Amino acid sequence: MLRSLFAAVSGMQNMQTKIDVIGNNIANVNTTGFKYARVKFQDMLSQTLRGASAPQQGRGGINPSQVGLGMVLGSIDNIHTQGSLQPTGRPEDLAIQGNGFFVVSDGSRVFYTRDGSFSRGSDGDLVNAATGMKVLGWTAASDGTIDPTGPVGPINIPLGEKTIAKATENIVFMYNLDANAAVNDTHSVSVDVYDSLGVRHTLTFTFKKGTNPNEWTWDVTGGTDAGTIDKPTDTTLKFNMDGSLESPTTPPEIKFTPTNPNAAEVSIKLNFRAVTQLAAPSTLDYKYQDGFPPGELEGFTIGSDGVISGTYSNGLVRNLGQIALAAFGNPEGLLKAGDNLYQITSNSGEPRIGTPGTQGRGTIQTATLEMSNVDLARELTEMIITSRAFQANSRVVTTSDEILQELINLKR
Repeated sequence: MLRSLFAAVSGMQNMQTKIDVIGNNIANVNTTGFKYARVKFQDMLSQTLRGASAPQQGRGGINPSQVGLGMVLGSIDNIHTQGSLQPTGRPEDLAIQGNGFFVVSDGSRVFYTRDGSFSRGSDGDLVNAATGMKVLGWTAASDGTIDPTGPVGPINIPLGEKTIAKATENIVFMYNLDANAAVNDTHSVSVDVYDSLGVRHTLTFTFKKGTNPNEWTWDVTGGTDAGTIDKPTDTTLKFNMDGSLESPTTPPEIKFTPTNPNAAEVSIKLNFRAVTQLAAPSTLDYKYQDGFPPGELEGFTIGSDGVISGTYSNGLVRNLGQIALAAFGNPEGLLKAGDNLYQITSNSGEPRIGTPGTQGRGTIQTATLEMSNVDLARELTEMIITSRAFQANSRVVTTSDEILQELINLKR
């Protein structure tokens, strides 16, 4: 009878623990990135009343006889299945599609989270506004290159604060030179190019019809601020009989050093592959040049690979950084630290930090948040079952008490 009492008490105690877990799951049904917990029970040590015996002398074997002493809590597992994705329209809101965690830090400790409700802090760093934790990743170099093999750190997005320019490196020409032009006829094109400081320089290209009917020569001049322009010794454009360009097959290069001593030398490749010589008026012009004047950072976008691309007022787009993700061999071994954060444990394994979409890490969905993976219908069903189990265990206690009462009454 005492055994039944203790068994029932253990059942009531552990059913209460399960109700606590269910209550926490239901409370977090709308918590961003929350992962529900599952309770597993195990039977307690059983008391052996009779051991087992093997078959012998024509008689069959006998099974052991045991009385269980109740149940114990086996484990409380955090189930890291994917939560549903909810569009928010905020470019700073991020969700992970697949495995992995965002890496955040308070400056001294590192945590991991699936909660991607981020924003720009007052210093321009990408942070979780609710906790102040800074999102970690890699900052791009001045030319926009990113090295994901280096150490991670805070990512800064200096909207309205960062100004950059780009020196012209390529000019692409297109359209036609008149095949019927007379010898020494010319056609001029003006192109605005930029040096390393974003200063504009106007270069004038002059094309002259040669004595050979399929040849033109070109020359380039600039203003006094461009200094002397160095050009190749051979400045001839040769055309095939069908009007397509025969040579040069590789873009020739011109160089000039601006008179401003703070500006670097400008080296520009000239691409003539789209130029033709047909019996039509000369319309040769440049298609584009890839330099930009100074521009301020106006906006940014985040790709599925975590790369943050900044958009500048001069039309330039350049990488600002890349968000890192961490993967674990056993994510269920992570320890909940509150505020939607996790810490590593000896059973979670060390974090494998890298770029999204590589080595089993998921991809990033922009303007989206991952919702809780709590299934309310399942939790309510579990709550009913657990409540009935608690009620049944309580009945065992009252029944055992009644039997003990009858036993005591035998003395009367």
